[in-house]
Amino acid sequence: MGFALSNMQLKSSAFQNGGAIPSKHTGESDDVSPALAWSAAPDGTQSFAVVCHDPDAPLIKNGTYGFVHWVLYNLPASVTSLQEGTSEGTCGATDFGKQAYGGPMPPEGHGLHHYYFWILALDRNPQLEAGLTLGQFLDKVEPYVLGMNRLIGTYQR
Repeated sequence: MGFALSNMQLKSSAFQNGGAIPSKHTGESDDVSPALAWSAAPDGTQSFAVVCHDPDAPLIKNGTYGFVHWVLYNLPASVTSLQEGTSEGTCGATDFGKQAYGGPMPPEGHGLHHYYFWILALDRNPQLEAGLTLGQFLDKVEPYVLGMNRLIGTYQR
């Protein structure tokens, strides 16, 4: 995939970009996904996907690094926000081994981790099956990505 530069903006009412993720959105508490909203999608957008990844996790697995906390896709272009604890879209597989959001839960004493919430705009709505890993999902949608941007939250135990 080439660069997918865009003017899209991704925000959350739960935390500011670069700010701490509240405990209710972590594995230490309610473990519900934060509310997200995005704007300025590229022309031709037909669907969206959301990914949450922790590159600070001390894990190398199947040629990738970090830890995947959320893979959510099949969101139609009419959807530009997700409520807290959303049931919208189709969930892929996380590194927790489940098909649902899994909040931050870094190893105790490992320091501050950064959680990258990505929004991807696609030029089609591929209606993908549930349970795809992040790698499988990206393999299927890479040619269709029009733009992307991120929101970064932090958490430590």
